[in-house]
Amino acid sequence: MHLRVVIGLLLALACAGGASLSGLWKQKGAVQAGDVDIRRPVQSALALFRSKWFAIGWIVAVIAWLLHVGALALAPLSLAQAVIAGGLVLLGLLAERFFGFRLKRRQWLGLAIMACGLGVLAVSAHGENNHSAYGILAIVAFETACVAVGIGCVMAYRIQRLSEQHGLLLGIAAGIWFGVADVTIKAVTSGSHGLLGVLGPWTLMGVLTAVGAFYASARSLQIGDAVAVIAATATAANVLGIIGGIVVFGDPLGSDMPTVAGRIVAFVLVVFAIGLMPAPVRAQRAAGATEDERTEGSGRPLTQEPQRRGAYV
Repeated sequence: MHLRVVIGLLLALACAGGASLSGLWKQKGAVQAGDVDIRRPVQSALALFRSKWFAIGWIVAVIAWLLHVGALALAPLSLAQAVIAGGLVLLGLLAERFFGFRLKRRQWLGLAIMACGLGVLAVSAHGENNHSAYGILAIVAFETACVAVGIGCVMAYRIQRLSEQHGLLLGIAAGIWFGVADVTIKAVTSGSHGLLGVLGPWTLMGVLTAVGAFYASARSLQIGDAVAVIAATATAANVLGIIGGIVVFGDPLGSDMPTVAGRIVAFVLVVFAIGLMPAPVRAQRAAGATEDERTEGSGRPLTQEPQRRGAYV
C-alpha cells in the first residue's frame, strides 16, 4: 500500500475518534438550546452556538472534518469511509463511560453488528486504487437521488408508524446529506474536469446539503435517542460515501465473487444494525414517564429520550 494511502487512513482514524466525541458533546449542548426551527435558521444557529458544549462539539467536528478532507484526498473514498465508520465502535464506550448514558442490550448488539459489517467493508477494500476520475452525469444523478432520499426521510415522520422515530429519521437524512457533501469534497479535490470540477453544480449541491444536514442533525439530537441518532447519522454518511465511491468514482465492489458477496452482506448487516439502535417505542414511553428518577447529579438524563415534537425540521 502506498505511503499516500497509509497517511490518508491514519487521518481517517483520527477523524473517527474526533467525530464520536463531537457528536456526544453536540448532543449535550443541543438539548440545552432552544428548539431548532428551519423557519428561523439564523436564530436557531445562534441559540445552538450559545450553548458551550455544542460549540465545543462543533469545534471538534471541524477538526475532524479537516482530517476527513485530508483522508478523502489521499485515500480511496470507500476505504477512507470504512475506517472513519469504525469510530462507531468507540461511541457506546464513550457514551456510557464519560457521558452518563445507559445503552440497552439491543443497542450494544446493534453497535457490535455495525462494527462487524464495517470491518468487513474495510478488510475487503484493502488494496484498492485511489480512483479519482468521475463522470459528470454520474455524480449529478447520484447526488440528486441522494438529496431526494434525504427529503423522504425528513417527511417520513408524517407516517403514523414512523412518527415515534422522527429523531432517528432526521439523523439518517442528515447522514445522507453529509455523505453527499463528502462525495462533493472528493470530486473537488480530485482535480478532474479542471475548473468545472470545482465550480460544477455538484459543488453547490454539496454546500446546500451540508447546511441542511447541520439543521437536521441538530434537531435530531434534540428529539431522538442520542446514541441511536449519532450512530445512524455517522453510518448513513459513511455508507453513502462507500456507495458513492463505487458508483461515482469507480471503486471496485470486489475483484472476485466471495469479496463481492462479503461486501453485500456487510452492507445488509449495517442497515440491520441501524434498525436495532433505537429503543422500542414502548420502552421509550416508559422511560419518559420515569425520566425524573434517572438523572445524574447535574440533572441530565442518563438516557436522552425523544421530546419537544412540533412543526420544526
